[in-house]
Amino acid sequence: MKDNTRMGYAKRIERVVCYLADHLDQPLDLNRLADEACLSPYHFHRIYVAFTGETLALTVRRLRMHYAAANLLVRDVGISILAKETGYGSLQAFNRVFKESYGLTPSQYRARGGLTKILMPNEMHDSEMFAGYEVTIQPRESARAVALRHQGSYMEIIHTYERLAAWAAGQNLFNKNTRVFVVYYDDPALVACDDLRADICISVPDEFVLKDGASLNMIQLPAGRCAVLKHCGAHPELINAYQYLFGDWLGRHNEEPDDQPHFEEHLTNPKSVPPSQLETLVYLPLKPRPG
Repeated sequence: MKDNTRMGYAKRIERVVCYLADHLDQPLDLNRLADEACLSPYHFHRIYVAFTGETLALTVRRLRMHYAAANLLVRDVGISILAKETGYGSLQAFNRVFKESYGLTPSQYRARGGLTKILMPNEMHDSEMFAGYEVTIQPRESARAVALRHQGSYMEIIHTYERLAAWAAGQNLFNKNTRVFVVYYDDPALVACDDLRADICISVPDEFVLKDGASLNMIQLPAGRCAVLKHCGAHPELINAYQYLFGDWLGRHNEEPDDQPHFEEHLTNPKSVPPSQLETLVYLPLKPRPG
């Protein structure tokens, strides 16, 4: 497939991803999505699978369950309401699909605070091992990446990533060396949800030149000394990792954050593994030690 043709298809798939993200509460309509992509319904789904690596049904299910998991942790809203917001006509169907995805019913997931119970400082005893996280201090090399800006709730970053992934597929950027980062610029406790900013990033080789960059930018993730925490589990549960890292670990180790944004590196593809097996590195830049 010629590069220009491939990029054209990628833009069409990106439009479909945006439409799906905005209509999670509606039934999956293949003809409507084919219209969104300006493609024949007879060929649209094959092209979609070729570019995304999964069927439309799996994409919709994954996005719906991510939305549900995130909202179970951060909103005091009835489970039946979440079922409607994610397009399920019955609570029973919603509960069944959620348990298939996360291994727990929605009520169990909410009660436990996620797939894994993470002990917070007021629950720990005499060892930080009880927290369930290991933090190391490591030097980091700089990384060159293409970034797509996300604005709005951090719980909806997955939608921006899907857009960037469609573009990257059109550029043939995915390979065994590709790295995915999320850089956060605002604190949700201080900034209104609609104004939160983050960059979703895909690493690129030094020789890569950004040509089609209407909404994209080249950025350089800085080198330096970082606290690195590895989180294993669903992405919405990263709030536990940040609570531990900022609320306990920094004080215990007499460290101070540097004047740079923190960021994540996503080591696993949510299309390939269940939420319980996702692996994420959280990087917190630290001030240099004196001397």
